[in-house]
Amino acid sequence: MSANEDQEMELEALRSIYEGDESFRELSPVSFQYRIGENGDPKAFLIEISWTETYPQTPPILSMNAFFNNTISSAVKQSILAKLQEAVEANLGTAMTYTLFEYAKDNKEQFMENHNPINSATSISSIISIETPNTAPSSKKKDKKEQLSKAQKRKLADKTDHKGELPRGWNWVDVVKVYNIYILVFKLVTIITSK
Repeated sequence: MSANEDQEMELEALRSIYEGDESFRELSPVSFQYRIGENGDPKAFLIEISWTETYPQTPPILSMNAFFNNTISSAVKQSILAKLQEAVEANLGTAMTYTLFEYAKDNKEQFMENHNPINSATSISSIISIETPNTAPSSKKKDKKEQLSKAQKRKLADKTDHKGELPRGWNWVDVVKVYNIYILVFKLVTIITSK
């Protein structure tokens, strides 16, 4: 089987296995993310797997650069990627995306045993909560809707029907203009080619 056929079969399998799973996300037909752990879990992390053109004969690209992983130290990320890379080498030549996601789920505690969450999110939230009382009154002013004058309201009402929708054919003038341009170009091409 060719690499493309293997990839198509694995893609179908992944879609059927992870259908309805909120942890799985298909970024493109050759790139996938899976969240290991629940959303509120401080030891949760996100793995991204991207297939190369010759995957599964060549290893996929593994990444943990997602924003979700910002609280994980680079040493822990490198450790997880190294352990996943060992699993990649063991499964080279076979469809392994599902296997890698399941391997990460099964070994989550082992992967994250040295994890000490970085408190950047906590410090940012404390800064925001300190500054919030000062900015609250100004945000109310920004929420005010733009007022239309009577003339603007009439003009808008004249353009739309009672449901607020534009009438059928409102943009036909543009279609006719484009159609006329195509006719002129066609005539010029026939004149030039006939000479």
